[in-house]
Amino acid sequence: MDRKKFLQSLAILPIAASAMKLNALESFTDKLPSTEKMPTLFLGHGSPMNAIEENEFVNGFRKAGNEIPKPKAILCVSAHWETKGSFVTAVEHPKTIHDFGGFPQALFDVQYPAPGSPALAKEVKELVKKTEIGLDEKWGLDHGAWSVIKHMYPKADIPVLQLSIDYTQNAQYHYNLAKEIAALRSKGILIVGSGNMVHNLGLVAWDKMQTDNYAYEWADDASKKMKQCILDGNHQSLIDFKSQGKSFDLAIPTPEHYLPLLYVLALKEKNESVSLFNDKAVAGSLSMTSVKIG
Repeated sequence: MDRKKFLQSLAILPIAASAMKLNALESFTDKLPSTEKMPTLFLGHGSPMNAIEENEFVNGFRKAGNEIPKPKAILCVSAHWETKGSFVTAVEHPKTIHDFGGFPQALFDVQYPAPGSPALAKEVKELVKKTEIGLDEKWGLDHGAWSVIKHMYPKADIPVLQLSIDYTQNAQYHYNLAKEIAALRSKGILIVGSGNMVHNLGLVAWDKMQTDNYAYEWADDASKKMKQCILDGNHQSLIDFKSQGKSFDLAIPTPEHYLPLLYVLALKEKNESVSLFNDKAVAGSLSMTSVKIG
C-alpha cells in the first residue's frame, strides 16, 4: 500500500468506529419496535415493609401495573441511589440490594431477580448529550426500585435498570436530564420515579402510624400545593421548591425523595393526562401520593 492510500485508510477509521458504535445501539432498538407512548409513573414508595405487606398502597401499585401495557423494560430513578455524577446500571443480572436496617428477616429474604440490559444502558448514555452518563456495573436494584416494581410485575421477567441521582446538581439539572430520555417512552420503556413528595423522617409521628391519612398542618399544606402544581402543569414552581416557603422546607428537608418526581413531570407532553393515586399521608410527615402521566 502506498503512502497516500495508507493515510486515506487512517482517515476513515474514526468514521468506521462511529458507525460500529451506532450499529451496536441500533441492534438493541431494532428489537424494540416503536410503540404507543408508554405512561410514566411517580410512585410514593414509603416504608420498605410495603414490599411484603398487603395494604391499599400495594394494591395501588398493582392496579397501576395492570392499567398500562406491559413494558419492554423499566428505567427507575430511585431516591436511594445518589452518586457524584449521573450513572445508569449496566449489568445483566442486577442484585437485590437490602439497603435498610432494623426490619424483619422476611424483608431481607426478598429477592427480585429481574434481568438488566447493558444494551439499554448504552442507549440511555447515548441519548443524554448535556452531561456524561456513566455505565455502572456494581449497583443493582435498591428497595426504592424493587419494593414497588415487584408488586407491579411479580414475575420479574422485565429488564430493570436504575438511573442515579447526582447529588451535586440542582433540581433544574434533573428536570432537564429527564427530557433527554423522553424518546424511550415510544420504545416501550416504562420510566418510573420512586420516592415521596413529602418525606421528613425526623418528624414522623410514631404514635400515629396506624391513624388513617394523618398529616401535620405543614405537610398537608405542602402536599396540596404540590398536587395543584402537578395538575396545573406548573412545573417551574416545583423545580423551584426551595423558594416555596416553610411547608416545603419541612416537607423536603433533603431532596433525594422529591427529585424522582421531577424526572416524571419532565416527561409529560402537551395534552397528556395526569392522575393521582395512593393519595394519602402517613404518620404526619410522609405522603404516599403517586402520579400517573399518560
